[in-house]
Amino acid sequence: MIRLTDLRGLNITPGSVASFVPRVSLGSSDVHEVVEELLHAVRQGGLSALVEQAAKFDGVDNLDPRIGSRELSQAASQLDKTLKAAIQESIRRVRLASEDSLPAGATTQFHTGGSVTMRHVPVERAGVYVPGGKAVYPSSVIMNVVAAQAAGVKEIVLVSPPQAEHGGRIHPTILATAELLGVSEVFALGGAGAIAALAWGVPELDLSPVSVITGPGNQYVAAAKRAVRGVVSIDSEAGPSEIAIIADSTAHPEFVAADLVSQAEHDELASVVLITDSWELAERVTLSLERRAAEAENSDRVQRALEGEQSALMVCDSLEHSVWLSNAMAPEHLQVMVEEPEKLLPRLTNAGAIFVGNYTPVSAGDYAAGSNHVLPTHGTAAFSSGLSPMTFLKTQQIVDYDKEALSHIATHVENFARAENLPAHAEAIAVRFRSENSGEVG
Repeated sequence: MIRLTDLRGLNITPGSVASFVPRVSLGSSDVHEVVEELLHAVRQGGLSALVEQAAKFDGVDNLDPRIGSRELSQAASQLDKTLKAAIQESIRRVRLASEDSLPAGATTQFHTGGSVTMRHVPVERAGVYVPGGKAVYPSSVIMNVVAAQAAGVKEIVLVSPPQAEHGGRIHPTILATAELLGVSEVFALGGAGAIAALAWGVPELDLSPVSVITGPGNQYVAAAKRAVRGVVSIDSEAGPSEIAIIADSTAHPEFVAADLVSQAEHDELASVVLITDSWELAERVTLSLERRAAEAENSDRVQRALEGEQSALMVCDSLEHSVWLSNAMAPEHLQVMVEEPEKLLPRLTNAGAIFVGNYTPVSAGDYAAGSNHVLPTHGTAAFSSGLSPMTFLKTQQIVDYDKEALSHIATHVENFARAENLPAHAEAIAVRFRSENSGEVG
């Protein structure tokens, strides 16, 4: 069962706190070499390499990656009505929150003339990866596609692994969700090969390269996205799921345990952490976890996640230490279940998303709270952000000066240019103010 760690009385400081944080080992460096070979194979061999990789990794022979409009509409027509209603509500809420988060442009007008306008422009084409594997993730379709649509991306291509149990096609629930969102360019492609196909395109499939690739996946997908960064833009690192809960004695132990189990069932490598200043709460959560883990439908997966090196119940001296530990962990999901959360929130700077109070579980954010569940993992929330419309936007500056406005900075520009030994820069200013050139342009 999960470790119960007593940190009370230890010399925890902002400088030493990182050493107390449980962390999963991401695995062998061999992954990088394997991924490089797979990427190279697809870049050189195109469709034939993808067919070979589908047979090897997905158990699908004679792969036909194209998903036509008839297959998409058929999947949508056969979708369970209650699931369809849940998907539509999730789409509605995520779209509202995504559109409300769009950044506004801004224009600075200088009193001497001239202006600088900041605007945000969507990429033309984005690729969305939806994982297969242990579960089916229509929610990942929603989170990625809606953010891209809110940003104004014109072309969205979705890839997801072919499923042997579905005749080498994508799971029908994924197809149905794509249809509900109006995504028509869909391919049955998985793993590192799918990332290569998005980054460089596959002419035989009429699959053109994209500018941004988003979406979670296994360690091979994550490594492939890392490898093509620079060819395309990618979203944050999305590895095994993480949850940290900061709780005090007022938190309900059954709620805490249920939320920890909810993330443990994602993956055996899921990181499940409670940080509390209450030993009694930790003990009660331990008992509840033992019962819930044994009763869980995915019991084996849950118990392996709870027993892993990346999971622990940590009892520290104060909520101040809880904040330090949480920021050092920089978890994907952070729940704050304390009596006065408003006192902690300003200091909780490193987390993919923060869920406040006893009635805001992470699972609500996974599906229908309106937030985006594609979030940075493995400590990268310390410097990166979760998926949002900003992932698909480029920032541009538009600079507009007339002759009068330029005259107010001309000397400064020329002095800078000469100081940096770039005389042609200075000449580009000076030529505009020589008497023989005056009046030539408006």
